[in-house]
Amino acid sequence: VDNESIVTDKKKIIVLGSGPNRIGQGIEFDYSCVHGVLAAKECGYETIMINCNPETVSTDFDTADKLYFEPVFWEHIYDIIQHEKPEGVIVQLGGQTALKLAEKLSKYGIKILGTSFDALDLAEDRGRFSELLTDLKIPFPQFGIAETADEASALADTLDFPLLIRPSYV
Repeated sequence: VDNESIVTDKKKIIVLGSGPNRIGQGIEFDYSCVHGVLAAKECGYETIMINCNPETVSTDFDTADKLYFEPVFWEHIYDIIQHEKPEGVIVQLGGQTALKLAEKLSKYGIKILGTSFDALDLAEDRGRFSELLTDLKIPFPQFGIAETADEASALADTLDFPLLIRPSYV
């Protein structure tokens, strides 16, 4: 399918949305995306929003200069990036859906505006992040990493309550 978007010579930025809402995720990412678009517009950039959720403000026709109502999947965004040739892509505002594309963007040499893939990856990896905090002598709550239910139970015996159980990269 041909792309009907007329490419301009303006400097442009792509903002990746979060795609369909899931329980506990959605509206806060839409709010962030809209304000990211507005900030980029204030700086003089043409703004391009990629999202596929009809129930969001970020997909309103007058929010961004251009809207690609497409799934936030690599195949779709890569084609759009090749067509539009933006200055860069903002992934940090679209939640895990957008963040999970940061590695491929980085691998293909596409500029990520804001936090780099390496920094995102470090922050998402609980073990590596705690090592960094330790090296920098920044205090943080006790934690443990478990890969099985038995390991989690053993950690619960050694850590203080309350416990927060959360997977990495989510």
